[in-house]
Amino acid sequence: MKPADFRLHHRLRVRWAEVDVQHIVFNAHYLAYFDCAMTDYWRALALPYDEAMRQLGGDTFLRKTTVEFNAPARMRDALDVALRCDRIGTSSMTYVGAIFRDHQLLATAELVYVFADPAAQTSRPVPEPLRAAIESFEAGQPVTRVRTGTWAELMAPARAVRTAVFVEEQGIAQEDEWDELDDTAVHAVVTNLLGMPVGTGRLLREGEGAAHTARIGRMAVDRALRGGGVGRQVVQALEQAARARGDTAVVLGAQRSAEPFYARLGYAPYGEPYEEVGIPHVGMRRVLG
Repeated sequence: MKPADFRLHHRLRVRWAEVDVQHIVFNAHYLAYFDCAMTDYWRALALPYDEAMRQLGGDTFLRKTTVEFNAPARMRDALDVALRCDRIGTSSMTYVGAIFRDHQLLATAELVYVFADPAAQTSRPVPEPLRAAIESFEAGQPVTRVRTGTWAELMAPARAVRTAVFVEEQGIAQEDEWDELDDTAVHAVVTNLLGMPVGTGRLLREGEGAAHTARIGRMAVDRALRGGGVGRQVVQALEQAARARGDTAVVLGAQRSAEPFYARLGYAPYGEPYEEVGIPHVGMRRVLG
């Protein structure tokens, strides 16, 4: 078994609380490591777990776990916890897990989950949309779709994501979130394979007399999926729309917490930091190649 056998890898570092006096990881913590990797697996599927389970009408319950130990993990080790779905039955999903230190295999596991009624806790068939999402991910196929269009075309999904992120999570007033610029903007929306909107953004022209500069704004990604590539898909879709209409540069106002994300996409800060609706921002710019 090798790291390359898995598409999902969760990286962690062993902490003091997880080891005994010999600095060897307690056996029970390996189960927690696999559980953390499972959280990443749902993110890789672009499925916000709670909302997805409500839409699917069920929940997943761990029925059985077996772990085999080959070598111990030690204090300060950097570990890769890998998972793959090995089989989907009628109501069960069997995952194979492995923990590596570099390329050394430390432990393996089999985890069997059952899809079930959350109230009665009786098994149900794995829904076809969930089965399709898992199979697509394991086959290396896309688990999201990106669409660009007008506000009239994308208002409902874009509004759902922006309301959840800006109004409900960040506490921005409704009257500050919605404006007339939505009607003239190009919008991008990312949906998962269940059809749930999970990310959005908009593209505007930047000011009078700046016909070749575009502005990205209202970037929002479902909280559970941040760091999973959804935001990058939104930015790239809007950049593509900007190139298609002849824009040569893109500017945006980044929340300071998101500045590293935009820097990784080639954006550089300019001007002085400022506040917008009480949140620190900085201007950033990228020349389109």
